[in-house]
Amino acid sequence: MNARHLASTVALALACSLPCAQAQVPYPSKPVKLIVPFSAGGSTDLVARQIAQEMTARTGQSFVVDNKPGAGSTIGADFVAKAPADGYTLLLGTISSHATAVGLYPKLPYDPLKDFAPITEITAIPNLIVASPQNPRLSNAKTLGDLVKLAKAKPGALTYGSSGSGSSNHLATEQLMAAAGISLNHIPYKGSGPALNDVAAGHTDLMLDVVLSSLPQIKAGRLKALGITSLQRSPLLPDVPTVAEQGYPGFEVLGWYGLFAPAGTPPAVLERLSQDFTAVLRSDKMRATLESQGGPAIASTPAQFAALIRSEITRWKKVVEQAGVKPE
Repeated sequence: MNARHLASTVALALACSLPCAQAQVPYPSKPVKLIVPFSAGGSTDLVARQIAQEMTARTGQSFVVDNKPGAGSTIGADFVAKAPADGYTLLLGTISSHATAVGLYPKLPYDPLKDFAPITEITAIPNLIVASPQNPRLSNAKTLGDLVKLAKAKPGALTYGSSGSGSSNHLATEQLMAAAGISLNHIPYKGSGPALNDVAAGHTDLMLDVVLSSLPQIKAGRLKALGITSLQRSPLLPDVPTVAEQGYPGFEVLGWYGLFAPAGTPPAVLERLSQDFTAVLRSDKMRATLESQGGPAIASTPAQFAALIRSEITRWKKVVEQAGVKPE
């Protein structure tokens, strides 16, 4: 073999081996962005930061939270849908980004089913029906049944707050009204915090709100809970009956969130992410964190999570259409 032939052979061998070497680079080999489609400081953001911290410790690579709020969580979701499918840009998606948005936005810039690879559901958190005990309009309301009687006596007179038109707690209240056959006057706010403050002050009559933010005000006596939207009572508020047990069997509304990668992410990367996130969610630390927010650590398989999303899209599209809800 002459020198020129030998050099060509070596060059060819090196060229062939390069893709193999690249394919064998372990994942993750650089920092991973975890996109949160809400502002910093909210319940979703707090969970994301805890998960990112635990994933960093588990993998040895930084998992960094990047907040991209706006348009009911669809801006952050769209960013991930269009990101490189390499496992280094992930989404902490929610019922808003992957279920209710389909019915709300006729020109949604992404397809929740086709543009994402579901990794795992993190948790599902119920809402509490809360009102101020000092509110004279609801001072005698101790149960959901009492609320329904008042609402039927004066249709549209009672008001309810939400974190915005088309938000998950707005749609949850629409479903409650449909189940109970009542009419309430909707007052949308720019976020659940201002809405909850007005309910506690008695300016707005009631609200469906997650356990995490309502619980401190309930314990302080500024709010009372008339029911919870899970099928089982919450260990955090064992004396609060479910909507289902107050005359509406099967009624359940849960605000869930989970982890996604862009569609087309390599199967080996998705498998690694599924294993690592499952281990983190099943740890005592994360289980305690999620339970303190009112939800269990779920850690579903990708197939189970995909099935949930499909069913939720169908469910909430129907609610949006029947209620005639339009996004802000």
